[in-house]
Amino acid sequence: MMKKLSAFVLIILMSYINLSASENLKVILFTIDGLHWEAPQKLKMPVLNSLIKEGTYIQKSYMIIPHHPTVGEYSKYNSCSFPNPMLHQGTIFIDPQNKMVQEVISTKYQTAFVVNINAYRSVGRGFTTSIMDGFLSDSEVVDNAIMLLKNQDIHFMRVHLQSPGSMGESVALHSSDKPYSNNIWGEGSPYISAIENADKYLGRFVNYLKESGEWNNTVLIITSDHGQSNNGWHPMLDEDSWMTPLVFTGKEIAQNHTLPYFEHTDLAPTILWLLGMENQSENGGRGKVIKNIKARYKNSQFTHPEYIKTINQQIKEYSLLHANLVIKASNDNYLANILASLENQNLTPEPFYHQDRIMNWEQSGSTDNLIKANEVILSKMRGLLKE
Repeated sequence: MMKKLSAFVLIILMSYINLSASENLKVILFTIDGLHWEAPQKLKMPVLNSLIKEGTYIQKSYMIIPHHPTVGEYSKYNSCSFPNPMLHQGTIFIDPQNKMVQEVISTKYQTAFVVNINAYRSVGRGFTTSIMDGFLSDSEVVDNAIMLLKNQDIHFMRVHLQSPGSMGESVALHSSDKPYSNNIWGEGSPYISAIENADKYLGRFVNYLKESGEWNNTVLIITSDHGQSNNGWHPMLDEDSWMTPLVFTGKEIAQNHTLPYFEHTDLAPTILWLLGMENQSENGGRGKVIKNIKARYKNSQFTHPEYIKTINQQIKEYSLLHANLVIKASNDNYLANILASLENQNLTPEPFYHQDRIMNWEQSGSTDNLIKANEVILSKMRGLLKE
């Protein structure tokens, strides 16, 4: 009887310790816009590379294709690219009614978002404090983030440096007469200087956390909202646009550890888990809690179905097949009718869930079913091109 009582007391005590740890924890999501997955290896990023060794590193974390239409139903609710609402809602089945990660956390803790562009206003909903000022430099974004940490008891913060992404866009669209024309790695590329400066600002931010005594009670997550093409910006079908580095470091995070795969929709549920909070309401497109980032779980079995990578590859193939079929159908009315029937869902139980239908993806019921429905269409399209 005494042994059973002792075991019960121990369980209660451990639960109290875990609860107390999450009560004091800060989770900070530090995003460097348009961070190419090879940037830590190709550029001078000593701070990020040191944090990679100190934490858990994913070389290629996948997000959905970084497209942001300005017309249609998506644009009614979202002012930024697909990966952002998916990151904050923790699901590929985005809906304006979904709770975002900060809305869940803000019911208990103070939260903050600091960014130097107003394009993220649609994912800023629910933060206790939000600073979106396009006139701020990346350095001033970090200054404002530090100021908020000094003056508020913030438990979740997103800090976003926009300049690298803007410089990537500049290389893609405004560099025809430059030595770095359509090459972010070229001599004199403003993308290089923006990324290397971002690393310095990250270093200043980390130094503040350490000097203030907050580092030992913080999990710092460094990543981007999307990747970057070697040509600059993030064209939808360029696979470099779909992936970006991801680093977890700080309290209880496994050191010098790597994971082979991660999806940005996993961030919201994992952040909530770190803070000891329940996940948002379930739906068939939700990301996973990735416990393997913590030292005590690092050797646990890691499996991931690679949903987002698969969907992106399907969308890319669909776009290429569709373009070829349109060309072929220009001289073949039978094929034109078949192609129209595929678009109108006359020949298959479900449509192809491409980027233009993104607000309807939830109709598939689950990510598995979405992928299966897409494969049915792709198979028919491949067959048509072979005829």
